[in-house]
Amino acid sequence: MSIDFTVAIPTYNGENRLPQVLERLQNQIGVENISWEIIIVDNNSTDNTAKLIQKYQQNWQQAFPLKYIFEPKQGAAFARNKAVFEAQSELIGFLDDDNLPAPNWIISAYQFAKTHPQAGAYASQIHGCFEIPPPENLKAILFYLAITERGETPHQYHPRRQGFPPTAGLVVRKNAWKDNVPHQLFLVGRVGSSMLGSEDAESLFYIQKAGWEIWYNPAMELEHIIPAWRLEKVYLLSLMRGIGLARYYLRMLLLETWQKPFAFFAYLFNDTRKVILHFILHRQVLSTDIVAACEMERLISTLISPVYIWKLKMQKAMANFNNQIKTSQ
Repeated sequence: MSIDFTVAIPTYNGENRLPQVLERLQNQIGVENISWEIIIVDNNSTDNTAKLIQKYQQNWQQAFPLKYIFEPKQGAAFARNKAVFEAQSELIGFLDDDNLPAPNWIISAYQFAKTHPQAGAYASQIHGCFEIPPPENLKAILFYLAITERGETPHQYHPRRQGFPPTAGLVVRKNAWKDNVPHQLFLVGRVGSSMLGSEDAESLFYIQKAGWEIWYNPAMELEHIIPAWRLEKVYLLSLMRGIGLARYYLRMLLLETWQKPFAFFAYLFNDTRKVILHFILHRQVLSTDIVAACEMERLISTLISPVYIWKLKMQKAMANFNNQIKTSQ
């Protein structure tokens, strides 16, 4: 039997989070006439994620299958790529292990694909589900926590103006991903203590570059569980640092080769100007105002992003060179 829709859930140490997601998926409505599956992609967890899913599978009585796949390479990019190649459906809906889909999430995603055949990927409307109410002063930067509330009207993304949506709650067409997204992305996701993310934006760049459209579908709603520690200054500064450090690489992706040298100097001037201006305006509150401190961290990280990306490329090139030497010996 052909599969109409795949729900792919990459997870790292998601033993305590996955049960809520699976409960929401087991209570989906309007899916009686479509066939679908769930794939859990264990991204090298060190907890009991594998045992948890095995226990679910032993007692599974749903019409749709629950599958478990192990991906040893750490990084969200590797886990998502694994899910795409293992999925039996042409439509693949990504959920993080802290995403709680609305009861009609699957059917809304499935129907949108039928009415928007040129959409290679389309994003959900994501609401924050906070463990504690966020302070009023943090609301200006909450969208960085993968909260996507862009109104109730579907619309197309134009990355030069709006960027790309997060992969949480994103649905992709399998052939749009397989034919265009490299097996090895430069940005692989947050690994260990590194907060260098934006692998979702890199993937979507390749899909759009191939001529596919990227859309926002507000009918697909989900809640993003945000624990209290993600509102703390240490985490937010680290998050902003990762966003800023990836900025140069993503900017260059959007440009033609001949534009890049000119853009480098233009960005360098403008980013320097922004850092200086922000410091002048907020220097007296940088130690006490979390939002001002986060914005300064993002601006400084964006400014040094070219050097950071260059060093990272050199490290990867050296690692590949050493691997080739070992292989040839």
